[in-house]
Amino acid sequence: MALEKLEKKFFGTNGARGITGEDMTPAFALGIAEAFGTMLGKGKTVGIGQDPRTSGPALDAAVRAGLTACGCNVVDFGILPTPALQYLVLHHKLDGGVMITASHNPPEYNGIKIIEADGTEMGDERTIELEQIYIQGKAVVAGWDELGEAIEEPEAYKLYIDAIVSQFPEGIGNGIVVAVDPGNGAACKTTPEILRRLGCTVHTINAEFNGLFPNRLPEPSEEGLANLSALVQATGAAFGVAHDGDADRAIFVDEKGQFMDGNITFALLASYFAEKSAGGEIVTPVSTSGIVEAVGKEFGCSTSYTVVGSIYVARTMRHEIAEGKNVVIGGEGNGGVIYPHHQFCRDGGMSAATMLGLSAVRKTPISELIAALPKFTMYQEKRKTSRAKEIVDHMREFFSDCPVDDRDGIRITKGGAWALIRPSGTEPLVRVYTESRDAEEAKEMLNTILNEIAPYLS
Repeated sequence: MALEKLEKKFFGTNGARGITGEDMTPAFALGIAEAFGTMLGKGKTVGIGQDPRTSGPALDAAVRAGLTACGCNVVDFGILPTPALQYLVLHHKLDGGVMITASHNPPEYNGIKIIEADGTEMGDERTIELEQIYIQGKAVVAGWDELGEAIEEPEAYKLYIDAIVSQFPEGIGNGIVVAVDPGNGAACKTTPEILRRLGCTVHTINAEFNGLFPNRLPEPSEEGLANLSALVQATGAAFGVAHDGDADRAIFVDEKGQFMDGNITFALLASYFAEKSAGGEIVTPVSTSGIVEAVGKEFGCSTSYTVVGSIYVARTMRHEIAEGKNVVIGGEGNGGVIYPHHQFCRDGGMSAATMLGLSAVRKTPISELIAALPKFTMYQEKRKTSRAKEIVDHMREFFSDCPVDDRDGIRITKGGAWALIRPSGTEPLVRVYTESRDAEEAKEMLNTILNEIAPYLS
């Protein structure tokens, strides 16, 4: 099965995002909420959550107003991770959800993710339908005697913690020290508690909600996690884990404080489940390193590729499972991993618990587990441009003599290397990936591409 990525106007790969007060305003949030409420119909119930961004309360109020004006009832869960909202929507049997977050984007951004009743992000076709209701002004508000009601359940996130803890043996973390950096984001009340409940000794930094993100940017980077690395080394932790703003992703440092690339993390976590379910299937986008496929093969697992975006991975996983296939794990090389026995969305809290499980079961330092993995070299670059689609068209012609996969941007195979050139789904950028087992080959391909696209950059 290959899901096609359809063109949307406001919503990118993971929701609609923009700069607060410019692209992302209460008026926009109100309109999107009215469109969603119109799609659902009167009497439906919608869960709302937000990350700690300063603009969250204003957008939350607008979303509440839009939904209740259309006759929908609202359960406001307050600040919590996106996967926690998705879990609550599914297991509370709500009719949908709205998450107010810009995930890994800088503090001045905010955004809206629409969640379906099955806990997955809204698909392209339904999102386009929602956008058209908003664009054409076709939202239908209820009469004065049919308006929805709103209640608050700020403690419901604890059910999400319970669900993750239940996936692992009691006390699996006994005697293990872990360091956690929620980055002042939505995971402040969840990941440290998950690991403590599993028996770990937990040390934290940046573990208070703060929408200014004063200590590091919401996207965990090697530079931004320097303090986490120092904490790991100072406390003798088995590893450190950090999250983006809404904690759907997890980025790790090993016991030496060394930053772990998201593809390495995915390969390790995939090996944990592949070993338990040999011969299964791994689902991942075309942007993921070949190291994941190589690790899967060690346990007899196949790898199925999708377009970029967790929604496409999640929906492909559900389809494959419905077809009788044994899907053991899915995810992306950016720290977003999906666990089908838990729920069908990226879940940073579950990733933290799984890394603990891997550490406890293998009883080997994380750095040594990494050293034993197959060796690949991947380069990832991004460049600002308003001409990303022109770049893709030009590079398709430039590499016309090479095998091409154009399901998402353009993925070229040349010799022992591959490259992916694709427009960002959330920002005015073009992203370029190259990879090979031969580092020089990957670098040469990257330089060729960057030189060729230079005239299109802004």
